[in-house]
Amino acid sequence: MHYLDHNATSPIRPESLSAVTHALGVGGNPSSIHANGRAARALVEDARERVAALAGARGEHVIFTSGATESNNLALFGAVEGSLEGEDSKNSGRITRIFVSAIEHSSVLATADRLAERFAGVRVARLPVTADGVLDLEALRVALREGKGRALVAVMAANNEIGTVQPIADVSKLVREAGALLLVDGVPAAGKTRLDFSLCDYMTLSAHKIGGPQGVGALLVRASSHESSAPLAPQLVGGGQQKGMRAGCENLSGIAGFAAAAHALEDGEGERARIAHQRDHFEAALKAAAPETLFFGSGADRLCSTSGFALPGLAAETALIGLDLDGVMMSSGSTCSSGKVSVSHVLAAMGVEEKLAACALRASFGWSSTMDDVNAAVASLLKLRERVRANQTSEAA
Repeated sequence: MHYLDHNATSPIRPESLSAVTHALGVGGNPSSIHANGRAARALVEDARERVAALAGARGEHVIFTSGATESNNLALFGAVEGSLEGEDSKNSGRITRIFVSAIEHSSVLATADRLAERFAGVRVARLPVTADGVLDLEALRVALREGKGRALVAVMAANNEIGTVQPIADVSKLVREAGALLLVDGVPAAGKTRLDFSLCDYMTLSAHKIGGPQGVGALLVRASSHESSAPLAPQLVGGGQQKGMRAGCENLSGIAGFAAAAHALEDGEGERARIAHQRDHFEAALKAAAPETLFFGSGADRLCSTSGFALPGLAAETALIGLDLDGVMMSSGSTCSSGKVSVSHVLAAMGVEEKLAACALRASFGWSSTMDDVNAAVASLLKLRERVRANQTSEAA
């Protein structure tokens, strides 16, 4: 089997699996004061530091969650509700404007829309992107300048479907000048490019995208004794775990596995170079044999791991079935919104015609990818292409 769907989930790394197994044997609740509880607590606190290191942050910034979707929900709802409370409401003002790029993950887009429904006076606007899927900075500048009330901006570090890297440093500068807040979805980019938490107020991460276990993620929040805090109101309340920001017994084994995967990426330049070579070889081989192939976002900086492409005339649904029969696993667009193959909102925002968008596929490479996987994928795609061309010739005759 040839797995090229790491952006959906990356197979668990051996070191992460080992850490999960070890943590399952600890047998203590991190909130307990006995020996096993203290051992569990030590695992959690060590994990905070290792996960924080993915973005140049500190352990005190980290709130562990069930994954990126919960982290994005906590950041957005927590920021808006937190801005209504106490000193933040008096000093900084209520968040009434939310700006999200049109190509954000559905967990950001849907949550922002829910906020507008739930809170009177909160308005949501989607910011346009270029034909290569890069945020329109001038549109952001204008949006921040117009209207009253504090703004919250959500921009992913890199797109999960086509891999375009967003100009976060430039976005941060505009946001800071406007006195606004910035949420960066770091999930697709973690381990693939440098993340810098100092540029934002909130950042979301996920374990299973970097070779950790599924069901665990993190929200990094600018809230500590060393800096001014970003507003955040907890969404899960109860036992007061994680300084009251996210109640519930911590997922010890998941957190330990997350930390191990993050630690494996601390010296990941060699891995990233190998993945980049595989992605580039895949695109070059496909383009050489099928010159009509289109690679989305190829005019912009892209993650080393991601190739969003289309072979015109080869429908994504047909291709995925054929690829699977050949033992090649890919995706069409974002897996989190699949189960059915539908036109990508990312490609729509980029102005890609619906007929071409219906052919969009994504090959994503990771720690376990090999050149055998790359070659098998190219061979399968070319075989499918020839089958489609033969059918078209037969129908024309």
